[in-house]
Amino acid sequence: MTARHETRLRSATKEVVIGHDRPFCVIGERINPTGRRIFQEQLRAGDLSAIERDVKAQVDGGADVLDVNMGVPLTDEPDLLAKAIKLVQSLTDLPICIDSSVVEALEAGLAVYEGRALVNSVTAEDDRLEWILPLVKRYDAAIIALPNDHDEIPMEVDKRVELTHKIVRVATGEYGIAAADIVIDPLAMPIGADTTVGVTAFETMRRIRDELGLNMTCGASNVSFGMPGRHGLGAAFLPMAMASGLTSAIMDARTPQIVEAVKAADLLLGHDEWGMSWIAAHRAKQAQTA
Repeated sequence: MTARHETRLRSATKEVVIGHDRPFCVIGERINPTGRRIFQEQLRAGDLSAIERDVKAQVDGGADVLDVNMGVPLTDEPDLLAKAIKLVQSLTDLPICIDSSVVEALEAGLAVYEGRALVNSVTAEDDRLEWILPLVKRYDAAIIALPNDHDEIPMEVDKRVELTHKIVRVATGEYGIAAADIVIDPLAMPIGADTTVGVTAFETMRRIRDELGLNMTCGASNVSFGMPGRHGLGAAFLPMAMASGLTSAIMDARTPQIVEAVKAADLLLGHDEWGMSWIAAHRAKQAQTA
């Protein structure tokens, strides 16, 4: 059997390990202005106060890592992202996933980050690999990689696995990045547009786990996009994905139904010794109600 890798992330004082025999890693997605008009206006005006509320909500909800995205049109994204990362690091000891499609912003974020970050993200396109992998290597970070290329997002499992092999080959062979530091996004697509995409994602996850032993993540809310009852879909999708090899997800930790489903799956998959985390969470909830 292929050896299964562990991906180690750090803040200045705390380490989080993503792995196939570890509890599922919840990457809190909320520190992101996409689709949040008021938050965007605040950021343009230099007001970062909403970040403080978002950090607290994600930490309270059970996030292990925080995704930070500052993609706001008409702003200096590198400067804004660097400020946001400094602020988040002053508020919590959770490691950070630095999220941007702008190479200059990623560099600005990595330059101020204290610890070992996760970078979101790179694709299998040659130019993206050339721009981003040297940065990841220089700052000793880990990287989320998506198996899509110039042409399209491939809908076939074989093509996704083939592109994953390419990413690993280039990252390890040309840039000296350890396979353990490559986290693959197996491309979870909206089920409302095509009801076969869930099965495709699960099969992709199993192949990547069994052939390469890599850790994986995905944008969990993508799956339910455009559908009613989104929390119910998320709470079903993630445990099924975990059984197929998914080891982390970028998700909203403020959604108790989905976080609880993940914790239950951890217990059922043998990643919560003696059920201690499950019992502790249950007792905390009882105490809160009382």
